[in-house]
Amino acid sequence: MAQIIPFRALHYNSGLVGDLANVVTQPYDKISPEMQARYYGLSPYNLARIIRRKGGGGRAGADADYQGAAQDFRDWIDRGVLVSDGEPALYVYHQQYEVPGRPGDGRTRRGFIGLGRLEDYGARIVHRHEETLSGPKADRLELLKATRAHFGQIFLLYSDPEGCIEHELDAYSVANPWERVEDEYGTVHSVWRLADPLSIERVVGMMGEKKLVIADGHHRYETALAYRDLRRGQGGDDRAEYVMATFVRMETDGLTILPTHRVVHSLAGFDWTAFCAAADRFFEVKAAAAAGPESEWGAGFAARLAEAGRDRPALGAYAGPGRLAVLRLRPDADLTNVLADVPPGQRRLDVVLLHRLILQVAFGIDRQAVSEERNLRYVRELRTAAEQVESGEADICFLMNATPMKAVRDNAFAGDPLPQKSTDFYPKLLSGVTIYWLDNPAGI
Repeated sequence: MAQIIPFRALHYNSGLVGDLANVVTQPYDKISPEMQARYYGLSPYNLARIIRRKGGGGRAGADADYQGAAQDFRDWIDRGVLVSDGEPALYVYHQQYEVPGRPGDGRTRRGFIGLGRLEDYGARIVHRHEETLSGPKADRLELLKATRAHFGQIFLLYSDPEGCIEHELDAYSVANPWERVEDEYGTVHSVWRLADPLSIERVVGMMGEKKLVIADGHHRYETALAYRDLRRGQGGDDRAEYVMATFVRMETDGLTILPTHRVVHSLAGFDWTAFCAAADRFFEVKAAAAAGPESEWGAGFAARLAEAGRDRPALGAYAGPGRLAVLRLRPDADLTNVLADVPPGQRRLDVVLLHRLILQVAFGIDRQAVSEERNLRYVRELRTAAEQVESGEADICFLMNATPMKAVRDNAFAGDPLPQKSTDFYPKLLSGVTIYWLDNPAGI
């Protein structure tokens, strides 16, 4: 099943860069232009200068300076800014965080960083849970070809109800960490090096019987597959057969999934009354009064939406002041024909119903348009979604409950990926904590 191996991580030399917080970043796809500018200002060695280089914009194109990124990367290695571990290791990785919008709800997500052998989805060892977009994959492939390095980790989930692997790793997280950094969201990231051969052998052995689900990093995983195939066609490259990943137990109480809200824009002749009438075919549409940003767009509305979704799929719709509603799937809704091609395990998921019954049926936004993000934006903060409507940047936004872990797991194992951005695993894995350099002269 899953093949996991230790590796010699490339990492920042704290003696040269100082505070790790000045050089590591959020994953590339979470770096907004404002974050990019701030990262650039923190340090000449901030990883954003490699993974989100100015001019690249996150998509492949003539203005994307991949060779410049590769040159800086090699220069940092030559100057000792980035250094290699002397022996292969696994890296125990803990994230202490507070759930957004829930003051006092502190959690710790525990996992470990290692290399995982790349597997085609058809092998049914690594399973995706979301569909992907073509643009980000083209961009990441060009960067990987230029740098021959993985700077961020794929987030992979494994099932271990009794926590045997976590128990094996716990002994290595009691001493002072090898690396520790607090990110801009207040999450504390701690990393310990595990180089003991016997412990590594036990962890690798237990992981060998696992199936894996991609939580975050679908685009980068598929990019790594494409690069592996490219290298195979050029005569082979054993190091390209692996990708760097953080492995986390899916049963842990430290796992948090947040909702991703949908902002819909550029609709022709959008009308709130007509929308509510169209939605009434499948949903009970109940108007809600907006009482202000703190009560309505903070925890108050999120709690109301969660309560509405306890026994039936539910979502919120907002098209500006005085146009707020909670939509709950009708108990007698006949979905047989309209969802005939939808897998049974997805027919009562909020995000699937939104995409199929509203975006497609009510608005005529087909799957191709969704894939190309023609009329759709994704945001984490409920208030941000509302502000885009109020400012005129969007016609309507849809406010979501989080997709349950069970639905993620079951649909992934069934081979039925969910729509893009169906989940938001929080917090994100930092990029630059460890780097997998395929050309490391010391070996993997």
